Amino acid sequence: MALTLTDWLARCPLVAILRGVTPAEAVPVGEALVKAGIAVLEVPLNSPEPIESIRRLAHHFGDRALVGAGTVMTAAQVSEICSAGGQLMVTPHADPELVRVAKAHRLLAVPGFFTPDEAFSLLAAGADALKLFPAEAASPAVLRALLAVLPKGTAVLPVGGMAAETIGPWCAAGAAGFGIGSSLYKPGDTAAAVAEKAKALVKVLHGG
Repeated sequence: MALTLTDWLARCPLVAILRGVTPAEAVPVGEALVKAGIAVLEVPLNSPEPIESIRRLAHHFGDRALVGAGTVMTAAQVSEICSAGGQLMVTPHADPELVRVAKAHRLLAVPGFFTPDEAFSLLAAGADALKLFPAEAASPAVLRALLAVLPKGTAVLPVGGMAAETIGPWCAAGAAGFGIGSSLYKPGDTAAAVAEKAKALVKVLHGG
Protein backbone atom coordinates (compact mmCIF):
# COMPACT_ATOMS: atom_id res chain seq x y z
CA MET A 1 0.00 0.00 0.00
CA ALA A 2 1.38 3.41 -0.99
CA LEU A 3 2.39 5.70 1.84
CA THR A 4 0.48 8.94 2.33
CA LEU A 5 2.21 12.28 2.59
CA THR A 6 1.37 12.21 6.30
CA ASP A 7 3.32 8.94 6.59
CA TRP A 8 6.37 10.48 4.92
CA LEU A 9 6.23 13.64 7.04
CA ALA A 10 5.96 11.49 10.16
CA ARG A 11 9.38 10.05 9.29
CA CYS A 12 10.79 13.57 8.99
CA PRO A 13 8.84 16.79 8.34
CA LEU A 14 11.56 18.29 6.15
CA VAL A 15 11.26 18.40 2.36
CA ALA A 16 14.68 18.85 0.76
CA ILE A 17 14.40 21.27 -2.18
CA LEU A 18 17.36 20.48 -4.45
CA ARG A 19 17.20 23.50 -6.72
CA GLY A 20 20.10 23.45 -9.15
CA VAL A 21 21.15 19.85 -8.56
CA THR A 22 22.55 18.01 -11.59
CA PRO A 23 21.91 14.36 -12.45
CA ALA A 24 25.49 13.47 -11.52
CA GLU A 25 25.07 15.03 -8.08
CA ALA A 26 21.53 13.85 -7.40
CA VAL A 27 22.16 10.40 -5.93
CA PRO A 28 25.17 11.30 -3.72
CA VAL A 29 23.36 14.36 -2.37
CA GLY A 30 20.15 12.37 -1.94
CA GLU A 31 22.02 9.63 -0.09
CA ALA A 32 23.48 12.19 2.32
CA LEU A 33 19.99 13.54 3.04
CA VAL A 34 18.35 10.15 3.49
CA LYS A 35 21.14 8.96 5.82
CA ALA A 36 20.53 12.08 7.93
CA GLY A 37 16.86 11.12 8.19
CA ILE A 38 15.26 13.32 5.50
CA ALA A 39 12.94 11.18 3.38
CA VAL A 40 11.30 13.62 0.94
CA LEU A 41 13.40 14.86 -2.00
CA GLU A 42 12.13 17.53 -4.39
CA VAL A 43 13.93 18.46 -7.62
CA PRO A 44 12.62 21.80 -8.94
CA LEU A 45 12.01 21.69 -12.67
CA ASN A 46 14.16 24.78 -13.22
CA SER A 47 17.22 22.69 -12.32
CA PRO A 48 19.57 21.23 -14.97
CA GLU A 49 18.00 18.08 -16.51
CA PRO A 50 15.52 17.72 -13.65
CA ILE A 51 13.61 14.75 -15.05
CA GLU A 52 16.84 12.76 -15.32
CA SER A 53 17.70 13.63 -11.71
CA ILE A 54 14.25 12.49 -10.61
CA ARG A 55 14.64 9.27 -12.59
CA ARG A 56 17.99 8.50 -10.95
CA LEU A 57 16.76 9.31 -7.46
CA ALA A 58 13.55 7.30 -7.84
CA HIS A 59 15.46 4.29 -9.19
CA HIS A 60 18.14 4.49 -6.50
CA PHE A 61 15.89 4.92 -3.46
CA GLY A 62 12.75 3.01 -4.38
CA ASP A 63 10.51 3.08 -1.31
CA ARG A 64 13.26 4.48 0.95
CA ALA A 65 12.42 8.05 -0.10
CA LEU A 66 9.60 10.06 -1.62
CA VAL A 67 10.99 11.63 -4.79
CA GLY A 68 9.27 14.25 -6.89
CA ALA A 69 9.38 17.62 -8.58
CA GLY A 70 8.89 21.21 -7.61
CA THR A 71 8.13 24.34 -9.65
CA VAL A 72 5.65 22.28 -11.68
CA MET A 73 3.63 24.43 -14.07
CA THR A 74 1.98 22.22 -16.72
CA ALA A 75 0.09 18.97 -17.16
CA ALA A 76 2.79 17.76 -19.57
CA GLN A 77 5.36 18.12 -16.79
CA VAL A 78 3.17 16.05 -14.47
CA SER A 79 3.22 13.25 -17.05
CA GLU A 80 7.02 13.46 -17.33
CA ILE A 81 7.43 13.29 -13.55
CA CYS A 82 5.24 10.21 -13.41
CA SER A 83 7.11 8.50 -16.27
CA ALA A 84 10.42 9.13 -14.47
CA GLY A 85 9.17 7.40 -11.33
CA GLY A 86 8.44 10.55 -9.33
CA GLN A 87 5.60 10.37 -6.83
CA LEU A 88 5.28 13.98 -5.71
CA MET A 89 4.24 17.24 -7.39
CA VAL A 90 4.91 20.60 -5.76
CA THR A 91 3.84 23.88 -7.37
CA PRO A 92 4.70 27.48 -6.54
CA HIS A 93 1.15 28.60 -7.28
CA ALA A 94 -2.52 27.78 -6.73
CA ASP A 95 -3.75 25.77 -9.73
CA PRO A 96 -6.61 23.39 -8.85
CA GLU A 97 -6.61 21.86 -12.33
CA LEU A 98 -2.95 20.89 -11.99
CA VAL A 99 -3.80 19.22 -8.68
CA ARG A 100 -6.52 17.20 -10.41
CA VAL A 101 -4.06 16.15 -13.13
CA ALA A 102 -1.52 15.07 -10.51
CA LYS A 103 -4.10 13.01 -8.64
CA ALA A 104 -5.18 11.38 -11.93
CA HIS A 105 -1.54 10.29 -12.27
CA ARG A 106 -1.62 9.04 -8.66
CA LEU A 107 0.95 11.57 -7.50
CA LEU A 108 0.93 13.25 -4.12
CA ALA A 109 0.08 16.91 -4.71
CA VAL A 110 1.38 19.83 -2.64
CA PRO A 111 0.37 23.05 -4.40
CA GLY A 112 1.40 26.54 -3.35
CA PHE A 113 -1.07 28.99 -1.84
CA PHE A 114 -1.16 32.25 0.08
CA THR A 115 -4.84 33.04 0.76
CA PRO A 116 -7.74 31.15 2.36
CA ASP A 117 -9.62 31.22 -0.95
CA GLU A 118 -6.72 29.48 -2.71
CA ALA A 119 -6.36 26.97 0.12
CA PHE A 120 -9.99 25.85 0.00
CA SER A 121 -9.98 25.60 -3.81
CA LEU A 122 -6.86 23.42 -3.77
CA LEU A 123 -8.21 21.14 -1.05
CA ALA A 124 -11.44 20.72 -3.01
CA ALA A 125 -9.34 19.64 -6.00
CA GLY A 126 -7.70 16.90 -3.91
CA ALA A 127 -4.46 18.42 -2.62
CA ASP A 128 -2.65 16.18 -0.13
CA ALA A 129 -1.10 19.16 1.64
CA LEU A 130 -0.61 22.87 1.07
CA LYS A 131 2.60 24.82 0.60
CA LEU A 132 2.43 28.27 2.21
CA PHE A 133 4.57 30.32 -0.15
CA PRO A 134 6.35 32.65 0.14
CA ALA A 135 6.39 32.08 3.89
CA GLU A 136 8.68 35.10 4.36
CA ALA A 137 5.69 37.28 3.47
CA ALA A 138 3.50 35.58 6.08
CA SER A 139 4.15 34.68 9.73
CA PRO A 140 3.47 31.91 12.25
CA ALA A 141 0.47 33.98 13.39
CA VAL A 142 -0.94 33.84 9.85
CA LEU A 143 -0.49 30.07 9.79
CA ARG A 144 -2.25 29.72 13.13
CA ALA A 145 -5.20 31.75 11.83
CA LEU A 146 -5.38 29.69 8.63
CA LEU A 147 -5.36 26.40 10.51
CA ALA A 148 -8.26 27.63 12.64
CA VAL A 149 -10.52 27.75 9.56
CA LEU A 150 -9.10 25.03 7.30
CA PRO A 151 -10.46 21.48 7.66
CA LYS A 152 -9.07 19.71 10.71
CA GLY A 153 -5.93 17.79 9.83
CA THR A 154 -4.95 19.96 6.85
CA ALA A 155 -1.17 19.75 6.47
CA VAL A 156 0.42 23.14 5.74
CA LEU A 157 4.12 23.38 4.94
CA PRO A 158 5.75 26.83 5.02
CA VAL A 159 8.33 27.29 2.28
CA GLY A 160 10.70 30.22 1.85
CA GLY A 161 13.22 31.43 4.39
CA MET A 162 13.04 28.22 6.42
CA ALA A 163 16.23 27.45 8.35
CA ALA A 164 17.35 26.03 11.68
CA GLU A 165 16.89 29.40 13.37
CA THR A 166 13.42 30.11 11.95
CA ILE A 167 11.42 26.86 12.09
CA GLY A 168 10.74 26.84 15.84
CA PRO A 169 7.90 29.40 15.86
CA TRP A 170 6.35 27.78 12.78
CA CYS A 171 6.38 24.39 14.51
CA ALA A 172 4.62 25.96 17.48
CA ALA A 173 2.00 27.45 15.13
CA GLY A 174 1.12 24.03 13.73
CA ALA A 175 3.25 23.58 10.60
CA ALA A 176 3.10 19.96 9.40
CA GLY A 177 6.47 20.24 7.71
CA PHE A 178 8.84 22.56 5.91
CA GLY A 179 10.30 22.95 2.47
CA ILE A 180 14.02 23.62 2.96
CA GLY A 181 16.08 24.92 0.06
CA SER A 182 19.38 26.76 0.39
CA SER A 183 19.69 25.89 4.09
CA LEU A 184 20.17 22.29 2.95
CA TYR A 185 21.53 22.46 -0.57
CA LYS A 186 23.04 25.10 -2.82
CA PRO A 187 24.38 24.34 -6.31
CA GLY A 188 27.92 23.11 -5.99
CA ASP A 189 27.57 21.79 -2.43
CA THR A 190 29.33 18.48 -1.85
CA ALA A 191 27.42 15.53 -0.44
CA ALA A 192 29.50 15.89 2.74
CA ALA A 193 28.48 19.53 3.16
CA VAL A 194 24.83 18.63 2.62
CA ALA A 195 25.10 15.85 5.20
CA GLU A 196 26.35 18.29 7.84
CA LYS A 197 23.58 20.79 7.14
CA ALA A 198 20.96 18.05 7.18
CA LYS A 199 22.16 16.67 10.50
CA ALA A 200 22.03 20.15 12.05
CA LEU A 201 18.46 20.74 10.87
CA VAL A 202 17.24 17.32 12.02
CA LYS A 203 18.85 17.95 15.41
CA VAL A 204 16.89 21.21 15.76
CA LEU A 205 13.66 19.37 15.00
CA HIS A 206 14.40 16.90 17.76
CA GLY A 207 15.01 19.67 20.24
CA GLY A 208 18.78 19.58 19.98
